[in-house]
Amino acid sequence: MDGRPAGTWSAPGVYPVAAGVHRIPLPLPNDGLRAVNVYVIEDGDELVLVDSGWALDESRQELEQGLQTLGYELGDIRRFLVTHVHRDHYTQAVVLRRLFGSRIALGLGEQPAIDLVLTRPGDVAPVRLAFLLSCGATALVETLRDAGFGESIDVDLWEKPDEWLTDVSDVGLATRRLAVVAAPGHTRGHVVFLDAEHRLLFAGDHVLPHITPSVGFEAQPADLPLGDYLSSLRLMLGYQDATLLPAHGPVAPSVHQRARELLVHHTARLDACLAAAHQGGHTAYEVAHRLPWTRRGRRFAELDPFNQMLAVGETAVHLDLLAAEGRATRSIVDGIVTYHL
Repeated sequence: MDGRPAGTWSAPGVYPVAAGVHRIPLPLPNDGLRAVNVYVIEDGDELVLVDSGWALDESRQELEQGLQTLGYELGDIRRFLVTHVHRDHYTQAVVLRRLFGSRIALGLGEQPAIDLVLTRPGDVAPVRLAFLLSCGATALVETLRDAGFGESIDVDLWEKPDEWLTDVSDVGLATRRLAVVAAPGHTRGHVVFLDAEHRLLFAGDHVLPHITPSVGFEAQPADLPLGDYLSSLRLMLGYQDATLLPAHGPVAPSVHQRARELLVHHTARLDACLAAAHQGGHTAYEVAHRLPWTRRGRRFAELDPFNQMLAVGETAVHLDLLAAEGRATRSIVDGIVTYHL
C-alpha cells in the first residue's frame, strides 16, 4: 500500500500512505518485531504522531532524519497520540516531550500500568513472575530469574500523559478528525484511531497483518483479556472498512479481512487448548507444551525464555476464557491454577 514489498516493511525510510500521512519504521534492536511503525500526520505547520517509538538513540536518529526528509524537525511535533503503554510505543514520546514541550495522549485504561511503574517499579517483574508460578511454570521462572529478568526498570522513561483518552470523544486536528475507539485486549487501555472520512485505521498492536498480538501481557491485566480482545475485534467489523495502518508489519488494504482472520485463529486456538487439556494438560504451562507456536509450528521447547513466557500467558488467557464459557472448570490448589473438563 505504501510502495514497499511486505517483506521489507521495516527498512528505514519515509513512506506515504495517504495524503498528509507518512509511515516511518523505527528500529527495535534485539527484538523479533524488528521495527515499530510511527505515523506522521501533517497538521498545518505542525505534526501529530501516532505512537512514538522506543526511547533509543538510533530510534530518535531515524525519526529525526525521517522528519527532515519531510521538511520538519523534532520540535514540530505538537502531539503524540499513543495507542498503548508498551515501551516501543510510548517512551520516546516522554523523552521528546521533555525537550520540546509536545503533548502526549494515552488511553485511560493504561492508568493502572503507569501508576504501577511510577509508584512501585520493583513490583512489576515479581507480579509477572508470580503469574507464571500460578500457571505452573516454576522451571521457566527459575530460568528467567537466572537471566536477570526484570532486575531493573528505567523509571526515567515513564511519566503520565498530558491527556487520558476515552472512546466517548474524538481527536480534532486541523486537517482531519480521529475517533478514539477503545480496543482492549493486547493491553487494558489500548485504543485505535479511526479516520472515517479518509478510511484509515491507526491500529497500533490491535490488528496486525501477519502476526497475532500477545493478549494480556501486562502486570495489571483485566479479568478476561482474551474475551476483551475478541470483542474488540468484532467491534472493528461494525465500522466501515478501512486501510489498516499497523504498528508492526506492512500497510494492508482491509481491517475487516484481517480482523476476521484473527477471530478464526483464536477460535481454532481455543479448540486446540481444549484438545490439549483432553490429552492431560491441567495447567497453562502443561497445555502450552502441547501446542504449536508461531506460523512455523515450533515446539514450546524451541522458544527462547521470553517467548515461552508469552506463550504461557497466551495459553492461560485462552483457558480462562474456556472456563468462563463453561467449556472447562478452573480451580486453584496451593496457588496453582488448574483446568479440568
